[in-house]
Amino acid sequence: MALFFVANQPLSLSLFLFASSSPSLSVLSPLCLSSCPPDFNYNTDGYEGDGGEDGKSQDGSETLPYIDESPTMSPQLCAPQGPDGETVSPTPPEGLLGDIEKGLEMKKLVLSGFLASEEIYINQLEALLLPMRPLKATATTSQPVLTIQQIETIFYKIQDIFEIHKEFYDTLLPNIQQWDEKVTVGHLFQKLASQLGVYKAFVDNYKVALETAEKCSQANSQFQKISEVTTLIQSPPLLPPTALLYKPIDRVTRSTLVLHDLLKHTPKDHPDFPLLQDALRISQNFLSSINEEIDPRRTAVTTPKGEARQLVKDGFLVEVSESSRKLRHVFLFTDLLLCAKMKKTAYECKWYIPLADLTFQTLDDSDASPSIQVLPEHEIEEMKMKISVLKNEIQKEKKAPKGQSRVERLRKKMNEQESWLLLHSPTIPFRILNKHGKSYLFLLSSDYERSEWRESIQKLQKKDLQTCVLSSVELQVLTSSCFKLRTVHNIPVTSNKDDDETPGLYGFLHVIVHSAKGFKQSANLYCTLEVDSFGYFVSKAKTRVFRDTTEPQWNEEFEIELEGSQYLRILCYEKCYDKSMLNKDNNEIVDKIMGKGQVQLDPQTVQSKNWHMDVIEMNGIKVEFSMKFTSRDLSLKRTPSKKQSGVFGVKINVVTKRERSKVPYIVRQCIEEVEKRGIDEVGIYRISGVATDIQALKSAFDTNTKDILVMLSDMDINAIAGTLKLYFRELPEPLLTDRLYPAFMEGIALSDPAAKENCMMHLLRSLPDPNIMTFLTLLEHLKRVAEKEPINKMSLHNLATVFGPTLLRPSESESTKGQHITSASDIWSHDVMAQVQVLLYYLQHPPISFAELKRNTLYFSTDV
Repeated sequence: MALFFVANQPLSLSLFLFASSSPSLSVLSPLCLSSCPPDFNYNTDGYEGDGGEDGKSQDGSETLPYIDESPTMSPQLCAPQGPDGETVSPTPPEGLLGDIEKGLEMKKLVLSGFLASEEIYINQLEALLLPMRPLKATATTSQPVLTIQQIETIFYKIQDIFEIHKEFYDTLLPNIQQWDEKVTVGHLFQKLASQLGVYKAFVDNYKVALETAEKCSQANSQFQKISEVTTLIQSPPLLPPTALLYKPIDRVTRSTLVLHDLLKHTPKDHPDFPLLQDALRISQNFLSSINEEIDPRRTAVTTPKGEARQLVKDGFLVEVSESSRKLRHVFLFTDLLLCAKMKKTAYECKWYIPLADLTFQTLDDSDASPSIQVLPEHEIEEMKMKISVLKNEIQKEKKAPKGQSRVERLRKKMNEQESWLLLHSPTIPFRILNKHGKSYLFLLSSDYERSEWRESIQKLQKKDLQTCVLSSVELQVLTSSCFKLRTVHNIPVTSNKDDDETPGLYGFLHVIVHSAKGFKQSANLYCTLEVDSFGYFVSKAKTRVFRDTTEPQWNEEFEIELEGSQYLRILCYEKCYDKSMLNKDNNEIVDKIMGKGQVQLDPQTVQSKNWHMDVIEMNGIKVEFSMKFTSRDLSLKRTPSKKQSGVFGVKINVVTKRERSKVPYIVRQCIEEVEKRGIDEVGIYRISGVATDIQALKSAFDTNTKDILVMLSDMDINAIAGTLKLYFRELPEPLLTDRLYPAFMEGIALSDPAAKENCMMHLLRSLPDPNIMTFLTLLEHLKRVAEKEPINKMSLHNLATVFGPTLLRPSESESTKGQHITSASDIWSHDVMAQVQVLLYYLQHPPISFAELKRNTLYFSTDV
């Protein structure tokens, strides 16, 4: 049987085997490149991606999530050799001198390298298919090795995947052999991406195939021998058949990396560009959808018992160690969890826990929790603003003739600031304990992420695990392997990304959470929404609890601010009302996560004027939602209302004159209701209210509905707070006026305290009376809210961050007057800090009365 398999290999596979049997021989390829730049590494097991300077971190490690499963071999294709047989560094061809020629040549090199790895991938698929024909032949005999059903389960869709890639290879090869600027390949990648449905079917069957193959190998000696032969016909011969089964899943990830590189070297006006973008979008959405369904099978080292220890998951987490925050790289293997400190080219193990000894924090655990240091939120917001300013400075310097050296300095500074943010932002505790030793505490920014780690560990613990103690040598070997096996190469900050990578969306995402189906029994259910921002995920909104149901119908709309966001996550919870279920780290009741899922925010889809409806499937649960996006450029506009009979979008003096009041009715009523029952609400004015509730209140105030007081008393307090914010945001002119805006910006920048006091009070006095009265009323209200900061977590600075831009941001015509502004996001990042500081100045000032303000005279007057 073994001879049959080896003797009947295809010729290309025989060459492949011969080449891989000797480390000194390169893999043969129909594409012999006369020159391969040193920053390209065409690995025998796949594609590593464009390795230029932009793709490196400060420590020199690759940014791409590539795992080389070949520990010793990484030959370059047809690299020129010197007389000693050593590889000579190739000289770039003359065609690389011009930008267009260079881009064309780089694109060819990317495609050539990918084609070489595609040939190897096809060979691996052939190796996987080799046993299938004889197994099928014996299945109908009196002594079958496997049943037809077992064969079809193990080899499900492999033949289809092989044919798809063989056709892709055969079509791409002549294009590269006859390469010039007119050649297009985007349609080939688009077609390849459109056939990912076959991969989805493979993924859905993957775990069953794996289990069937393992069971058959254990129960059937003949199949075990076949498996051993299948292991031999690989390069390098290290992977068991179960690991070879992972190859199709692995390939999609690597194809996605290639698409990134192709886009990087394809001009935007080239016919390939939109096709490659579409292929990348399809591939990323596919990977996002299957990410939680598969278990990476990565062989790391062999345990003392001869079993393969495999890496299942890794990532950067913040550990609380000795009362301070430390950034760690955590590795979850099939039998242990290892926490490491990253150095330039290696890792130092800080601790490890065998999974057999690992438990999660129990609710009755009496050990004292270390205090978690949480920075005031205004410091986090200030750092975000500084990073936004740096991003804009970098973009401007790139366009300057000699700005490159300054760009590098700015990038370094931004990397430091983003790393600080990543370290200090997480607040959600994730505690693990060693049964025989101490406990460890991580802080995460996302409940989604905490759930992923917990579920991955619990899934492995279901197996029959035994405790293990590693010798110092074994621990050193395992820790060394982490550098090669890691799937997350760099901390997730913007400065580590390529310039051409999608920057994400800036503006407001409108999301309607409609309903959910698939619950097996009635429960009290709600959803939370998370988006990524500055390299980590944050919770942005929460639906109301739908009680005692299997089919909740929320139909709630939320407006979520996006800051470079690329993903939306939805988590579905069962609400727990048992006060005994308290988390001792944050004294909050722990609700049960019923399901979770995420979707990529594709700009082409969400930027449509129409709502885009979608479904996220999670653990058999389907959550229906709709979304649409408003860019920051549009969301910053103040649009006057066409109907002057209402209050929203109408000048404040018009409203107060009509009402015969000093302060608009809407402002007085919202403030009164918030102080009555919302002043103790955690995150009041920061947490979004339900958009549909806010719109209902807006309509009621605009039409002067008689039942407005009843509506206010029944409405969720966050909706009322959101209505007040919306009123100020939609004023056709900011409360502190367009005319005085430049003077406010100059006044807050003054260094001398006396001069600043003189100027800021004079500016306040210069406002129209309705504006002064409304501003002073709001000011005293916000001070009363901040007095409850220990309960509601809203400091003066937090409130200034929320209301500053709303009260000061100039109307569109004023904000662009006399300025060369490329986008509204430039105005946002440069002015928002000053807007916050203006409001904070008045919030921190002793009480100001209208009468005293009008009575005082100044020695110094600012020209306004």
